[in-house]
Amino acid sequence: MKARVSKKAKLGKGVRVGAGTVVYDNVVIGDGTVIDEHCEIGCPTGLAQGKPLVIGARSRIRSHSVFYEGSVFGDDLGTGHYVLARERCRVGRGLSVGTRCDLEGDLEIGDWVRAHSGVHVAKGTVIGDFAFLSPRVMITNDPFPPSFVTKGVTIGDMAVVASGVLLMPGVTVGMGAFVAAASVVRADVPELQCAAGDPAAVFAPIDRFFSPEHGRYHPWVARFRDRYPKASWPAMRRTLARVERALAARARPAAS
Repeated sequence: MKARVSKKAKLGKGVRVGAGTVVYDNVVIGDGTVIDEHCEIGCPTGLAQGKPLVIGARSRIRSHSVFYEGSVFGDDLGTGHYVLARERCRVGRGLSVGTRCDLEGDLEIGDWVRAHSGVHVAKGTVIGDFAFLSPRVMITNDPFPPSFVTKGVTIGDMAVVASGVLLMPGVTVGMGAFVAAASVVRADVPELQCAAGDPAAVFAPIDRFFSPEHGRYHPWVARFRDRYPKASWPAMRRTLARVERALAARARPAAS
């Protein structure tokens, strides 16, 4: 089965499209992007208001993924299999999104974000740079389901949300914060704090979060940089510097 690529779609140099994939009219794909078999790219929807699906250069979209028109993804996007991305997603560079993730549209994602397998991102979500979402994180937005009320979740730069966490509508996980696995976040987690439980409660600032086996780990990026492409390192240093300045400010005694 051959790919079906619309003559109206705009494909950059070296773009490869796998067998059985459909690329619709309203699509712009950057140079060097590879799209695997049996994907749908640029699915038409009136909710896109005529805006194209834009996929940046050097991206890799794996099989059976579906992307609607009306979203913009920066360079170096990478997906697992069976990923769904709805309309009006605004995504920076270097997003890595795992198998069977749902991006439900009307959301903003910063640069170099990682969302592992099975993550659900509801409409209205805002995610900062270098945020790290472990498998099966569930981000919700409806406080009175089913209703027409939407309260989006905000996740700050370099925040870590561990496996199986449920983020309730409207909460904020602050810059550099850490949420432990299987927690239910019903209220805001302040920046630079660790939280756990149901309801999640703060138990330590990140620079006092120690493992008996591994010692101090956070800010985590200082020990995990090599797992990211070198192209991300300058931005990583800048974001880490912001986190460290905030830690230093918190550590200073208040002026009398």
